[in-house]
Amino acid sequence: MPDPSRIREIADELFAADRDRTTVPLLTARNPGMTVEDAYAVQREWAERRRSAGARLVGRKIGLTSKVMQVATGITEPDYGVIFDDMVFESGSVIEFDRFSNVRIEVELAFVLGTELEGPDCTIFDVLRATEYVVPALEVLNSHIELEGRTIVDTISDNAAMGAMVIGGRPVKVDDVDLRWVGALLSRNETIEESGVAGAVLGHPAMGVAWLANKLAQHGQSLGAGEIILAGSFTRPMWVERGDTVHADYHDLGSITCRFA
Repeated sequence: MPDPSRIREIADELFAADRDRTTVPLLTARNPGMTVEDAYAVQREWAERRRSAGARLVGRKIGLTSKVMQVATGITEPDYGVIFDDMVFESGSVIEFDRFSNVRIEVELAFVLGTELEGPDCTIFDVLRATEYVVPALEVLNSHIELEGRTIVDTISDNAAMGAMVIGGRPVKVDDVDLRWVGALLSRNETIEESGVAGAVLGHPAMGVAWLANKLAQHGQSLGAGEIILAGSFTRPMWVERGDTVHADYHDLGSITCRFA
């Protein structure tokens, strides 16, 4: 189990990898016995370095909430990371491909909170009451740790592989649409690559947000009014190369487009 100084060293290593757009060897292979709690400690240290560098926290992401994502990664429990202001793009953006070490896209819904949300006993009903609106979003995955052989400990340490997000489409109130049946078609260069419905996220995407509030409570944290919560992907991650155009069609909720240059 790493001591506090080793936790700080790992956070420094990941901060440098983010800055230099590189990847590092598996943390778990170099730190036997490292636990999930150790990984969240690394993530918090890394996030503090980002804040000290001027980044502003605007939300959180939840990962690995759907069966398709757990199968794709070989990881069997959800995780979370933080979202900073420089990670958020609007639909239509041209995103710098070289900003990332690797690029994969996931299809999600983002919950924008109108009031604070806290655990430990948060339910789906608490989430729905606290949500101001829900909006389509894409997550850009970016790993600073080598992909082969990763465990959830590696992924959590690396801010749950959060690279960026793209928001677009039509914001809706939670009672204006059955969120379980919000579907999307994900295309790359005009070819449909993935599709899914939001109910694949724990049966209802708001369940992921409730899980997050309860998990944060274990770390003495809560979700604040105005935060953006990426609720988890309901498609497999789609690899993207330089020059690719990505389009996600959410039908009645509109669409999101971006290009990687």
